[in-house]
Amino acid sequence: MTKIVLVEDDLKLCELLAHYFRQQQFDVVTVSDGNLATDTIIQHQPDLVVLDLMLPGVDGLTICRNVRPMVSSKILMLTASDDDIDHVAGLEIGADDFVNKPIKPRVLLARIRMLLRRGDEEHTVDSEPALLDESLSGDGATERNHGSLSLNCRRKSCSLDNEEICLTDSEFDLLWLLACRPDEVLSRDFLVKSTRGIEYDGLDRTIDNKIVSLRKKLNDNPALPRKIITVRGKGYLFVPDRW
Repeated sequence: MTKIVLVEDDLKLCELLAHYFRQQQFDVVTVSDGNLATDTIIQHQPDLVVLDLMLPGVDGLTICRNVRPMVSSKILMLTASDDDIDHVAGLEIGADDFVNKPIKPRVLLARIRMLLRRGDEEHTVDSEPALLDESLSGDGATERNHGSLSLNCRRKSCSLDNEEICLTDSEFDLLWLLACRPDEVLSRDFLVKSTRGIEYDGLDRTIDNKIVSLRKKLNDNPALPRKIITVRGKGYLFVPDRW
């Protein structure tokens, strides 16, 4: 049975979610005090942690940072804020996804199932060679330069203002794909299919989270991005003349 540790200090919400998850055949352990959360998560080694950002005692970001090296669990954070700064901080210390309050149990359940499914896919998809290659540039090019941004597809290297930027392979693949199609809005469907080889299910936040991470690493203000912008309801746009 899939085990979830639910860390939430709102006792009514915690009870509601725990009851709902148990109805869905999950084994649920609840924690309401941030001071107890780290030890509980490490002790139970759950498949997934649902972790509130704001907690009494120890906050969710600190708990995430503490447990990330000690567990292989997926970590989904609950937040009352839609601030990209919180998301960036969470991603940098190991969170896998975010859900904003107020919580809709069915939506949260769908995101949980997506995360668990993604964990299974990562063993088969992410462990395979990268799907992207220079053919996606449209002209066979292996390098792209936009202003002070330089990309080399074969080496998966990225530099900005002559400084090497450390990107994961999947972050580079996403950036390369965007840079190869400047001034073109690329949908999540296209980006997920091109970078991961699977169909977008309408819920997966992997692309969104990587975009947040790329903005942070490439000095594109997450609160007001200018280089990789969000086109609401359509996707993402790489702006070539702002680098």
